[in-house]
Amino acid sequence: MAENPERQTSQNLNEDTKSAGQPLSEFLLQLEDYTPTVPDAVSEHYLHTAGFNATDPRIVRLVSLAAQKFISEIANDALQHCKTRGANQNTKTKGKDRRYTLTMEDLTPAVAEYGIIVKKPHYFV
Repeated sequence: MAENPERQTSQNLNEDTKSAGQPLSEFLLQLEDYTPTVPDAVSEHYLHTAGFNATDPRIVRLVSLAAQKFISEIANDALQHCKTRGANQNTKTKGKDRRYTLTMEDLTPAVAEYGIIVKKPHYFV
């Protein structure tokens, strides 16, 4: 005898739901032991300032982790801008020991990709 196809579909959905939620629960367990670069107190302060009160420290760590990723992406984009700008210029020092400096010239186009407009104050121009 063949089983009811509706019953098989509901069983497959239940199995998919359990397996889809499992990586999320494992990730939340990993957040308990993780120490983000952005301290929890800083994230809590800005969340509280925005009107969000989090009772679960994992939520605060999740926000800290998202902020850390956002900052690292901006820094990486600024580094790429610096490298491309440096490749266009004639450099005297060639090699692997090249040091880079984060400047507004590199940071401005990097954050502009995320919709953030940065301008120097008029007294620095």
